[in-house]
Order: sequence, then structure tokens, then C-alpha cells
Amino acid sequence: MSNSTLTLSQFARGLSSETAFDVLAVARRLKGHGKDVIELQIGDSPFASTRHALKSGIEAIEMNQTHYCPSAGLPTFREAVAANYRKEYAIDITPDHVVVGPGAKVFEQFFCEAFLDPGDAVLVFSPHFPTYGPNIERRGAKTVYSTLRQENQFRPDLNEVEDFVKKTPRAKAIFLNSPHNPTGGVATADDLRGLADLVRGKNIAVFSDEPYCHMVWSGRHHPLLAQPGMMEQAIACYTFSKSYSMSGWRLGYAISHPRIIESVSKMINTSLSCVPPIVQWAGQAALERDAAERDEVMQRFRKKVELLVEDLRRLDGVKVLMPAGTFYVFPSVAEICQRLGIQSHGLAMYLLEGADDKKGVACLGGECFGPAGQGFLRFSCAEPDERLKEAVQFLAGAVTRSDRVQKYLDGNPKYRLATPKRG
Repeated sequence: MSNSTLTLSQFARGLSSETAFDVLAVARRLKGHGKDVIELQIGDSPFASTRHALKSGIEAIEMNQTHYCPSAGLPTFREAVAANYRKEYAIDITPDHVVVGPGAKVFEQFFCEAFLDPGDAVLVFSPHFPTYGPNIERRGAKTVYSTLRQENQFRPDLNEVEDFVKKTPRAKAIFLNSPHNPTGGVATADDLRGLADLVRGKNIAVFSDEPYCHMVWSGRHHPLLAQPGMMEQAIACYTFSKSYSMSGWRLGYAISHPRIIESVSKMINTSLSCVPPIVQWAGQAALERDAAERDEVMQRFRKKVELLVEDLRRLDGVKVLMPAGTFYVFPSVAEICQRLGIQSHGLAMYLLEGADDKKGVACLGGECFGPAGQGFLRFSCAEPDERLKEAVQFLAGAVTRSDRVQKYLDGNPKYRLATPKRG
């Protein structure tokens, strides 16, 4: 037994993590023991990385592109990103507006380090991506939540943005995620215009998290940076994980004003050194040569989402919108949870662990994305179509087995739904 008196920091002791990876671990353990698990818990693509990305990654290794490179990214890759951004969004940027990172998630931390001091307030639309909170807490800042509602298509409420900007002491930043994980909501061009009007010229920075920019099912993606003045006040972040099925490559980039990009580049320098050149070669090939394959895969995702929504709408006690974007479906199961006396994440874990001895469905309860997610489930569409249909059929049967639900709750009382106190 260790006699060490060494203590972890208060931050480390309270650090929470992304629950999708925890559920992934449980699902893989159960599969290892022979259980048939339909995995809809994590936002990973079921498709192969795009063809030219794979080819260029191999070529990069063969050409010995295996050493350090500039912290901000390879000049050729930054130019490719800038050229692609100009082409897609008609926003006039140069390589000096681009910094490269290992995915998009790391820019949450760098944004907070760039703009937040202890005691600053940050507006977060909730349900929200679970790593926002820890990165805000790391800086000693405080989070103010604005609830995204199903009846408003999970779009941001600009009245609450206005209240935050005008009434919250030390209002300093806003986290915007559109298309939105977990709800699938998309901020409209009018929403973005209104938000930009509220913060323009004020000492408020915006983190615009846009990993699902190619997964907009109605209309097209509108980047916040298209709004006047936002290049000077926002960091927009993108990843190759979703659009090009390159999640394991760990490649993303951020776009902002060169002054901000220079600061973030120093943060990359002092923490990560650089993103591997091999990965950047693959990303450049994807940008320049894989757009057609990307768009074809996005339509396959869309059909998966439509299939899952259509099947869920046939279930009693389920209310679900067709998401405006992303490959997540976020149905309300509050009625089922009330009937069974179980929290929505408890319902998710019951579907995985307790509903059947030989089979399970892995998904996430809305509580994984903050209290505003209570009563919802998040399904990723990262399985073959027949498995998506199978998952809905399994859910329909599992919620009728009240004896198994009660047995699961007896063994996991933390998932019991609290009954409101009377009077």
C-alpha cells in the first residue's frame, strides 16, 4: 500500500470526462464476453477514411515526413485549408488565419486560455458537448447555461444571449456549436446574424464549434465568421473526423484573426509541439481530392438519420425531430422514463446491460450533456442500416419488460428517477 501524501489538484479531483468513451468501454467489455451490442453511443463514422487521404498518408510515411514541422502547421496544408475555406464559404482568408490541431476538441482549451480569466462568465447552450465545462473550469471561469428546447428545434434563444451580454457580470465568452451535438439543431443565418449583432464590438469572444459543417440536411452550413466583425471576435473550429471519416488521424484546424491565431500557435508550441506531418499530408489530399467522396458519404449519413427517425416515430412515448444536421438523433423519452421510474441515462445503460442477457444497445442518456438533457437519449447513426432498425425494435421491447427494469434499478439505484416532493 502506498504511503504517499501527494494529493491531486482540486481541478483534477473533480474532472469529468466525455461519457461516450466510458460507455464505449462498457460496450466493448460486454462484446468481449460474447454479448451482441449495437453500438450507437459514440460519434464515430462507420465508413473508411477517404481514398486520397489514405493514399497520401502512406506516401508521407514512405517519403519520411516523420519529423517536426512548424507548430502552426505545414505551410502547404494551411494554404490548402485557406483555399478550401474561400471556396466553400466565400470568406477571404489567408494561411495566417489558420492554425492546425489534433482534432477540434483541443481548441476548446486553447480558446479558454486565450480569453478567460478567473471569474469570467461563459454562456453555454445546453444540452452541450461534455468537455466544454472542464475547459472552462480549468481557467476558473463560470458557466451560464441557456437551454436548447425541442419545441424551438434546439436553436439558440437570442433573448437569453441578450440577457447574458447585458446583465451578466464579467460576461466574456459564448460557446456556440452548430450543427449541434447532441441535439442535431442548426442555428439559422438569422440566428447567427442576431448573435453577432449582440456581441459585435464588445469584449466578448465566441467559440464557434463547427465539426458537422458538411452534415446539414436542410439548406447549407452558415459559418459564424461570415458575419461582419466576427473574424476579430471568434475562433471557428473544424475537424476531419466527421466529414472525411478520419477520427483516428486526429486532425482539425481553427480559423480566426491572425493575431488570435498567433497566440493559439504558441499554445500548440508549448503543449503539443506540432501535429504530425503525415496527418497533414493526408488532410491536404482529402481537401483537394476527396470532396465528391465526402459528399456521397454525407448523403449516406442523411439516409441513416432519416431511417432512424422514421422508426423511432412509430414508438409510443417517444417524441423525435428530424435533426437539421449531424448524424445524431435526440428523441425525448421522458414519458417512458416517468412510467418506468428511471433516469434517461439509466434507461440507456439498462438497454446496454440489463434488458437482455445476450443482446444490448449502446446509446447515451441526455444527462451526459448536462441537466437540460434529462428525458432524452442520443443515438449515433454509426452502424449499418439493418442494425439501426434492430436497435429501435430492441428499444420497443425492452421498455415493456418492467420486471427487468426494476431488477436493474435494484442493482443500480443511482438511476432511479427522483419523485417530486409533495407540498
